Amino acid sequence: MSDENPQRPNANYSLSKTNKEEEQPLFHYNRERRLESAPQSVKGLYTENKKPGRFGIFSSLVADKPRAALFFTIIALCMIIFILTILDLFDTSHSLEGNDLLVSGTRYEGVTIIVLRKSVKRNTQAYTGAVNIAVSIEADESEDFPVFYHRVFFSYENEEEYRFAVPFENPELLMVLQTERSSLQIKLRPE
Repeated sequence: MSDENPQRPNANYSLSKTNKEEEQPLFHYNRERRLESAPQSVKGLYTENKKPGRFGIFSSLVADKPRAALFFTIIALCMIIFILTILDLFDTSHSLEGNDLLVSGTRYEGVTIIVLRKSVKRNTQAYTGAVNIAVSIEADESEDFPVFYHRVFFSYENEEEYRFAVPFENPELLMVLQTERSSLQIKLRPE
């Protein structure tokens, strides 16, 4: 063997096409042969010409089961919120002789600051005059507990705001508002 011309390992293989003819690729997949053994529903997918459906918002929202379930869940939640709003279950206001009262409180360094917002209900003859307020902590009957008294005056204004400080703080306070004819008891949880 001569060292000048070493033998190539692939010398017996043709590296370029000697045949200039175009060779067709060989496919092993045949749709007709596969569809012969397929069920009728699969055959129908290839033979039927379906008309494209009309575009619609509702039909696209309920096109399949997950979308339909989500759509009807959202509708149900909206209806529940609407019904609860109609029944005034979200309303935290209290009524005292034609006046709507919103009561809130804030605890600050051993003192509770109470904010009383009054607004007149529409088409009613609202009470004007003195309103006595008593504030105490929630306690058992056997215990002595402090009571704070305050008086505000409702005027003819449609909306008024009153603020006063109670000299004690507790997670839950009991308020009693009293006029000449009626009284209102409110449980308040200051922030």
